[in-house]
Amino acid sequence: MTFVQIIDFETERLDEMQQLLQEAGERSAGKPGGPKYRMLLQDRDNPRRYLALIEFDSYEEAMRNSDDPETGKLAQQLGALCIGERVYTNCDVLEKGEIK
Repeated sequence: MTFVQIIDFETERLDEMQQLLQEAGERSAGKPGGPKYRMLLQDRDNPRRYLALIEFDSYEEAMRNSDDPETGKLAQQLGALCIGERVYTNCDVLEKGEIK
């Protein structure tokens, strides 16, 4: 079952975060088990608040990715650029599709 993790965070250093994510994506390109899709949303009412949606093939793949030392290092670097704590929400995808 497809799995999505939602990370709710605040930052005033989004450009630095995006650079770290781009570099991490380049290092992990072609590795099996990593994220399949990501989406970044910005809160219109609080422009320093963001929601990152990260999609994996399964919960198990997400947990393997989470256990990777490179993922831990990246999470620590990103956390240092955040204001306050990040909130993680773990979701199984029950339905997905385009509306026509």
